[in-house]
Amino acid sequence: MAFNKKYLLPGLLTAVPALLITASGIMKLIGGPEIQKAMAETGVAEYVKMLGLMELVFTALFLYPRTMKLGLLLLTSYFAGAIATDLSHGRSVVTPAVILALVWIAAFVRDRSAFLPPTRPLA
Repeated sequence: MAFNKKYLLPGLLTAVPALLITASGIMKLIGGPEIQKAMAETGVAEYVKMLGLMELVFTALFLYPRTMKLGLLLLTSYFAGAIATDLSHGRSVVTPAVILALVWIAAFVRDRSAFLPPTRPLA
């Protein structure tokens, strides 16, 4: 089976943030002591399982081609909230910002119309 180079780059660029977010969501659902401590520091310890579920659902929407734009919107909102929460608690925003940038890059490579207006044919 030969690789189709047309789909290799978008697939790789989509897989990286999707795997990171999926791992984060699973860790939140499992709820280890490190996660509980980090979430308690930001005041959202009681919402850890809901946040993990949101990450998994939003990532699934982003991965499915028909709902990619909705997933992009929801992931952008989620990570914007994570950045705002980290800023308000004096924590580093590098991790959520990098993941969000990777999501945007993947979305742009997969479907540029998520960011750019559709091109009109010349009359």
